[in-house]
Parts: sequence; structure tokens; C-alpha cells
Amino acid sequence: MAERIEQRLEDRVPELEQLERVGLFTRREIRAVLRKASALEYKIQRRALRKEDFINYIQYEINLLELIKKRRARIGYSFKKDEIENSILHRVHSLFNRATGKWKEDVQLWLSHVAFCKQWNAKHQLSKVFSSMLAIHPNKPALWIMAAKWEMETQLSSESARHLFLRALRFHPECPKLYQEYFRMELMHAEKQRKEKKEFEQAKMDLGEFNYSEEILSGEMARIIYRDAAQKIKGVEFHVAVLSIAKLFDFTQDLQKEILESLQTKYADDPLTWDYMARRELELGSLQSTEHTTKQMKVSEMTQREERCCAVFEEAVRAVPTEDMWKCYITFCLERYNRKTNSEELKQKRLERTLSVFHKTHESSLLPEALYKQWVQLLLESNLFETATEVAEAATKRFSLSVEMWQMRLQVLIQLKSDAVTQCFEEAVKHVKSKGTLPLWSLWVEWSEGTNNKEDTEALYRRSLHATTPAESVTMKEKYLDWTYRNGGYKKVKRVFTSLCENRPFSLDFFRKMIQIEKEQESCRMLHLREYYERALREFGSTNSDLWLDYVKEELSHPQGKPENCGSIHWRAMKMLQGDLVEDFVSKYTLLQTGHL
Repeated sequence: MAERIEQRLEDRVPELEQLERVGLFTRREIRAVLRKASALEYKIQRRALRKEDFINYIQYEINLLELIKKRRARIGYSFKKDEIENSILHRVHSLFNRATGKWKEDVQLWLSHVAFCKQWNAKHQLSKVFSSMLAIHPNKPALWIMAAKWEMETQLSSESARHLFLRALRFHPECPKLYQEYFRMELMHAEKQRKEKKEFEQAKMDLGEFNYSEEILSGEMARIIYRDAAQKIKGVEFHVAVLSIAKLFDFTQDLQKEILESLQTKYADDPLTWDYMARRELELGSLQSTEHTTKQMKVSEMTQREERCCAVFEEAVRAVPTEDMWKCYITFCLERYNRKTNSEELKQKRLERTLSVFHKTHESSLLPEALYKQWVQLLLESNLFETATEVAEAATKRFSLSVEMWQMRLQVLIQLKSDAVTQCFEEAVKHVKSKGTLPLWSLWVEWSEGTNNKEDTEALYRRSLHATTPAESVTMKEKYLDWTYRNGGYKKVKRVFTSLCENRPFSLDFFRKMIQIEKEQESCRMLHLREYYERALREFGSTNSDLWLDYVKEELSHPQGKPENCGSIHWRAMKMLQGDLVEDFVSKYTLLQTGHL
């Protein structure tokens, strides 16, 4: 092994001598490079190889290349690149090849090699990398697309790109993304050939052996791809995606028409089809000259376009009266409303239209739960408070078991400072099951803290402990403890803590809060702290090593603490802690003893 490493280091000597000779590196820096290279070489020649060692070596070589590049720019020296950079590049490629050969399944490693080849313009090497990577990872469509795009856009080889797409489709015959990118590639190729032909004709050059096929120029290859894909891939999304790609090219009107007709024929009852057809009206604007268009004319034209969209949506909800269809309509209206405009008239029309569609959907009993929130929010923003209250009430009637709907209604009533808040809370907890009601009780007690007297709020806290599930009551105990301390003082919170400890479950934060409260007292007693720590350890001693360490720290730092108790605490911790927590505790305890924690 040593002989092999020495040989590799000797192979570096010519490039290092050149670096010193041309003044890019000093002799001292050359020695440092050799030392570092020697250490890295030993790591990658071991019997038990580690991926991190290869990555570190590669990164070191890349950093070296970047440093050389910067120093060349600084001193204005651009010669001897074959002897210096090319030698390092060859070594990096060799390291990547060894690493990807050892850890073939690591896609990120392959992609790092691809990125390196692109950065240093190693086209010949990159072609080999793509070939090897696709042989090992043929099940990843994204890699095929990446390779094909490189062939098309960098190598300018549409034939190679087409060959890669065809190979990819043999592995993934029903992959929509592959078909979309293949479709795009053929249209790009057609556009490129059309431009070439036009330039030749403008220059009045004899085309000679250049033979431009009319079928390719008109996008016939893309049409074939679409027809083949349409037989295998079902769903509106694919047709819409392909149509969006076709619209980027100005010679595809016939192809767009065919895709559109297929979309309307096959998926006439799909909400996404209607959604696309409606939104299409926005793009089919006026073809008049825009040179002398005034601001008012632009607003008028946009209003007309949006009205045409809404006319299509109105037809859609009559033809396909489903929740998804109405959802598409509302989403469109909200998008238009949220668009910035300087015209108050247009903004008002958009608001009225959106609220009208919300109301119609609600009347049809097809408004989803999530959209009720957006409706109420929009009404509140528009200062339509009375309507917002009515809508929130209607939402709780329709979704009477939904905690979120009750929470929304209550927040509206609280925001408007209504007198019906308490009645609504009572109604909510009556309808909703105990599981999941934590947000309601949290909201109720928070509201009560700022509105009701202390006695009512405390009664509400105690009621919430019984009304919520045991798991949710844990949070309410923490809130109750915190509120009691803020409003009743130390003695009161101590009594409440003792009473709350009678019923499990507890959270660690519940005990930590009480410990923190005790520490804030002027006469902080270690006796009380021990009691709280002991209670916490009974519940969490087997699953939390930090709790034991905090107990030890308290005995060491508190004026009334007993450092001699630390040994006993350590012994108990070793007995109670489970699994890896024992090792974690031992290491931290050692650091604590040596003063490093």
C-alpha cells in the first residue's frame, strides 16, 4: 500500500514543480499540499473504505483547482494548463470513478460528478458518466431527462437526445414527465430547424445537402409522441401540461387544436378540463394595437376577460355540479381578487364576484370546510362583520363536529367583542367530542383571562381538566399552573401543583415550570426543589437523562445543596435509564465533573 501511495505522490511532482516555477505557489505551500495529499491518499487506500474520505479528497482537489484559478487571474498567467489543471482534473475524475464504483447506489455522488464535469467543461467525460449512471439507475426518470437535456442543449445533438428518451420510455412506458420532456425536445428541434431554414433563405444560400423535412418542421414528431402518450397516460393533468408546452411555440396551432379537442372529448366532465377552458379566456384577449391604450381601456378589457372566464365557470358548475368544480371556481376568483391593481373599480368587482360565488357554493351545500375559513376572513377584511358572523354560524351548523369550524366562529365573536361568546363556547363543547377539543378549551380560558374574574377563570380551568382527554389535559395543567402563579402567587401555585399531581398524566414541562417558579423565590428552598425533582423522576426518570443531570447540578450549585448526594443520584440514574441514554448520561456526567459542562 505504501508503495502505491508513494507512486501517486511522485505522479504529482511535475504539476507541483510547474506551480512553483511559474510563481503560482511557494515552496512552503507545495510542501503543505504534499503533506495533505499524503494523508488523504492513506485514507482512501485502507481496507475498510469510507465514502466521507473520498468526498473530502475530491473537495480538497476542487478547492485546489479554484485556488489556482484565482491566482492565475491575480497575476495574469494563463499558460501551462495542460501540465497543471488537466493533471488535477484527471485525478478528480479518477476519484469520482472509484467512489461511484464502490457506492453505486448513491445518486447524489453521481450527480456531484455530473456537476463537476459541467463546471470544468469536461464534455467527453460527462458523456461517459451519464452512460454509466443510467446503466446503474435506469429506474429514475429524472436522470434520463437530465442526460437528454444535456445532449440537446449543450451538445446540440437532437439525435442523441431522442435516442435517450426512447431508451427511457422502454423502462418507463407510462411516465408523464418523460413524455412531456420528449414532446418539448421535438418541438425545440423543429423550431431550431425552422430558424436555420429561414436564415438560409434570407441569405439566399443554396441548401445543397441540407434537407429539411416538412413533417419535422411542422412538429409532426411531437404529434406522434402526444398520440402515443395519450393512449397510455390517463388524466387531464397530462393533456393540460402538454398543451401548455405546445403554446410556447408559434407553429403548433393545429397541434394545440387537436390536444384541446381530445381534452374536451375524453374529459368533458372533469373539473380540471373546465378550469383550463375558463382560464384560457384570460389569454384570448384583444388583438388590437396596444400603443394608444389608456388605463381605463386596459381595466375595461381585463374586466371583460374575467367575465368571459366566469361565464365558462358558470356553465361548468351547471354541467358538473360537484364540490371540486365549485372549488376550482372559487380558487380562480380568489386568485384574481388577490392580484394587485390600481383600479378600485376592478378590485371592487372582483370582491363582489368572489363573495357571490362563495354564497352560491354555500347555497348548493358544496362548500368545503377549509373554504369557509377563507370566506369569513374575506368578509372580515371587507368590514362585513354581520355577514361574517352569519357565515361562521352556518359553517358550525353544517360541520357541527368540526373543532376548526367552532374555533373559527368563536374567534370571530371574540374579535367583534360579542356577548354571545360564552353561549357559543357552551354550544361548541356540547357538540364536539372530548377528543381534539384542546384548541377550544385553550381559546376559552385565554378569553376568560382577559374578560372574566379570577374565580370564573379558575373554575373554567378545573372544568377543562375533566372535559379534555388525559393526553390533552397535560397542556391545560401547564396553562393552569402558569396562570395561577401570575394571578395567585407562590402559595396558591404550590397548592394547585400538589392537587394537580394527584391525577396523571403529566408533562416534563409541568415539573420544570414548578422548579423554575421555586427558583424565582427569594427564599428558594432545596427541600422543595428535591421534592419536585423526585416527582419528575418518578414519571420521566427512565426516558430523560438531562433531568438527572439538572438534579445533580442543583445539588452542587444550590446553597442548601448536598454534593454528597450526587453519587446516589448517579447510581439511581444508571439503574433507571434505558438503552443509549445510559451512555449519554455517563458522558455528560463526566464532562460535568471535569468542569466542561
